[in-house]
Amino acid sequence: MTPGTPRTDVVRLITRLNVGGPARQALLLSKELRPKWSTTLAAGTPPPEEGVLGDPEVPVHELPLVRQISPRDDVNAYRRTRELLKRQKPKILHTHMAKAGVIGRTAAHGLGIRTVHTYHGHVLEGYFRPAVQRAFLEIERRLAQRTDVLIAISPEVRTSLLDLGIGTPQQYRVIPLGFDLTPHLAVDGRSMRLRSEIGLSADAHLVGAVARLVPIKDLRTFLHATSLLPNVHAALLGDGPERPRLERFVREMGISERVHFTGWWHDIPSAMSDLDAVVLSSLNEGTPVSIIEALACGRPAVATDVGGVRFVIEHEQTGLLVKPGDSSAMAEAIGRLLESPDLVGRFVRAGRELVTARFHKDRLLADIDSLYSEMVA
Repeated sequence: MTPGTPRTDVVRLITRLNVGGPARQALLLSKELRPKWSTTLAAGTPPPEEGVLGDPEVPVHELPLVRQISPRDDVNAYRRTRELLKRQKPKILHTHMAKAGVIGRTAAHGLGIRTVHTYHGHVLEGYFRPAVQRAFLEIERRLAQRTDVLIAISPEVRTSLLDLGIGTPQQYRVIPLGFDLTPHLAVDGRSMRLRSEIGLSADAHLVGAVARLVPIKDLRTFLHATSLLPNVHAALLGDGPERPRLERFVREMGISERVHFTGWWHDIPSAMSDLDAVVLSSLNEGTPVSIIEALACGRPAVATDVGGVRFVIEHEQTGLLVKPGDSSAMAEAIGRLLESPDLVGRFVRAGRELVTARFHKDRLLADIDSLYSEMVA
């Protein structure tokens, strides 16, 4: 390290700081683990439609990381990442998301840096066409062989990755997500901010999804379920490349007056306070942040039974699970919640207790601090 260069314990590398759980975790860890673990956060820039997350207290070292496969950009990102690692000489490289995991761990090879990669789900099912998925799978298998620690955010994600031949049981740590849930736990009654924005009264039925508008979220199933529920309105809080197609789908279904596209909504607790239920329709999911937030806000949830969703929703205990792609079952589950206040009350009490214990930021910080200490001991 050259004279005058600040000490760096951890270089944290994430593909992009778009709206979503991985970016929130990267920002939280980079900020809250100081001063014990000095951290350089490095990331690519997301496209505008994905939304951009940031924290004024967390500077970001920009790298040419992109989600899609791009030989020119990827070689440039590798070169810049390796230069960063050589310059800062961190004790640990911690990567988040698939592309950062590939570029970062490859760039760290031979530099004597301990490596840890967090799987916030996995991109090996439903995200890319089959040929790309097979390539990613082989790359992940090879990279796992020279990664010190692999983090899965739920037991379900760990099991899925091991079944695919990625890593060994001894390499894995299950470290669930963690958030500052204080604003969500403070929700008590409707804010009327979302309802006022879309012109809806306090007594109208309103359900919603908080998500990037991308194919893996399968929001068509949610919208089709809405079409089966007369007098129920749906709000889509988010944006993304699928929005034009979803808006066209809504028009074709004849439910434009009951579906509301809000774009990114940054005060999530205020929006969720206006929802009668929160819906997740994903085809694949690591740990669904929107459902964690819904339960913390005291809102019942319906979700597809995929990935790590069961780590948040215990069927008939903290919410309702349905098969992916089954709009009829989803509509039936939403209808149960709207018609059963006693059931909702039971779900709300159990859900708030579960997420407070399992997904609080203090638990996450303690887990990562313990892991880092173990890695550099």
